[in-house]
Amino acid sequence: MPNRGEVWLADLNPPHGTEPGKQRPVLVVQAQALLEAGHPSTLIIPLTTRVVADAEPLRIHVPAAAGLRYESDLLIDQLRAIHNRRLVHGPLTRLSPSLMRERAEAIREVLDLQQD
Repeated sequence: MPNRGEVWLADLNPPHGTEPGKQRPVLVVQAQALLEAGHPSTLIIPLTTRVVADAEPLRIHVPAAAGLRYESDLLIDQLRAIHNRRLVHGPLTRLSPSLMRERAEAIREVLDLQQD
């Protein structure tokens, strides 16, 4: 069972349109309570090794670390739910609390969930 904040390898084939495909790392962003309840799908954000500088909030940079061989970007605009069977291996690593805060702010901005 994945935990919020972990990076897993997922099979995202077949891609449609602008969706990223192939097997790639994804960040689990679903609420921990829903994960523990055994929900059949998981909210994830795919990662890419095609790093783009200064692309916030659409991308958040993730440095190479234990479990991630290459620096990567979180594709915030590709947030989606996948069936749990697509999570094929993990966890590869866990993102730091500071990166999780950056990710949360980027999601709020991309989804226009800013507090007034």
